[in-house]
Amino acid sequence: GRGQIYPGYYQPKTHTPPLVDPLGAAVRSTMPNNLPVHPDVQLKRLPFYDLMSELLKPSTLMPTGTARIQEQAFVFHLTPQQANDIAFHRDISAGARTDFIIQVQMRFCLLETSCEQEDFFPPNITVKVNGKVCPLPNPIPTNRPGVEAKRPPRPVNISSLLRLSPTVANHVQVSWGAEYGRGYVIAINLVKKLTSQQLLQRLRTRGVRHADYTTGLIKEKLREDADSEIATTSLRVSLMCPLGKLRMTIPCRPTTCTHLQCFDANLYLQMNERKPTWTCPVCDKPGLFDKLVIDGYFQEVLSSGKLPPDGNEIQLHQDGTWSISASKKDEKADDAPAPVKNRGGPPAVTATVEIADDEVVPVVSDGEDKDKDKDQEKTSEAKAAAPKDVVDLTFSDDSDEEMAPATTKTNGPPKTGEVTSSSAPTPATPGYMSPNIITLDSPSPPSTPPPTAQQPPAQNFSSSTLPPFFDLDNDSPSTDYHAF
Repeated sequence: GRGQIYPGYYQPKTHTPPLVDPLGAAVRSTMPNNLPVHPDVQLKRLPFYDLMSELLKPSTLMPTGTARIQEQAFVFHLTPQQANDIAFHRDISAGARTDFIIQVQMRFCLLETSCEQEDFFPPNITVKVNGKVCPLPNPIPTNRPGVEAKRPPRPVNISSLLRLSPTVANHVQVSWGAEYGRGYVIAINLVKKLTSQQLLQRLRTRGVRHADYTTGLIKEKLREDADSEIATTSLRVSLMCPLGKLRMTIPCRPTTCTHLQCFDANLYLQMNERKPTWTCPVCDKPGLFDKLVIDGYFQEVLSSGKLPPDGNEIQLHQDGTWSISASKKDEKADDAPAPVKNRGGPPAVTATVEIADDEVVPVVSDGEDKDKDKDQEKTSEAKAAAPKDVVDLTFSDDSDEEMAPATTKTNGPPKTGEVTSSSAPTPATPGYMSPNIITLDSPSPPSTPPPTAQQPPAQNFSSSTLPPFFDLDNDSPSTDYHAF
């Protein structure tokens, strides 16, 4: 009834399911409906490349499905002039790859229009140009688990993969991994490659910053501060380039840096030509080419006649002037004591004698060895005629001091170049004392033991308790005993 009486007011209740987006929420978030096809994205200018024309304007990588990996194709054409420029401006060397001076460059970056964008590759990216896989910069390894390695941010030269014809289109197929909240852009340009020498010439064309500007910086850094207890009166600045460790020829530094230290412009440009980092080698802050300037103050210092050829450091003063700074080697040479000279005669000769107990005794000989052979003969005859060296080991420790003068007797004073030593190794039995004469002139110790004075009689000890005598010349126990 009621539905038949009031058909316009009562409708049957049926359950209608909500509409479902076939792309899914994840992909829908990465692909808003208002993404522009050609966004107003500005890529940072590369110093070593001059932009000639745009072959493919910055274009958005648009996801078109629910898959994690997305694909998109792009097409661009070359004009007859562009094809000729690429073909005729290339260097084909035997056994080397083709180097294109005018080349087609592909770049990727984030979809961001607020500022200039640096190169940035999407994750899991692969590129094919006319059906051929395009080599990309190798990813930088990372130690973080679950994090994909990123590729170095640099442009890609695709000139060798192109069809250099104005009638045939060039196709680029890009595959990448879609990300939540992030969009990416691709751009293809025709550029001209520059060298470090060309950039150096452009840097010279800008001119040199006047020396008065650096003088003002020096005065400001060395200005006395009344609130500071420590006042800096001078600064030391090196004239060596921190990159090549050589004296600078073209001193420069970025205008964005606050330090006075400069670096060589030629070396800096050569380094960035091989691996573009554009980082100041002094403070590790960005040192872009557009911010580089040649310093006139340090250019005058390097060309000054006051600077010696080996002068690699100067000292800056409060009034903005400079002076030569003494090197560390010169300071060490001034602090070192002067060598002692021998008065009246040949220079002193220092010899080193090693005693048995590892003691090193320096011996200084001031005379010449004129009678070397005669001294050796006299020493050998005197030792052969003398009795064998026998040491009495029977006296007590109390008589050591009394016996010391007797044990140091020798047949006459020692000759020049001889050392009398009593620091030979002492046996376990107390009271052992024996002299030893070492002659520097002889190549080896004599086989005959040196003479020695007879020891006074000992006290109450039996010969059976005496240890064997150790001959200093033979290094072996002797069987001679002295018993009373």
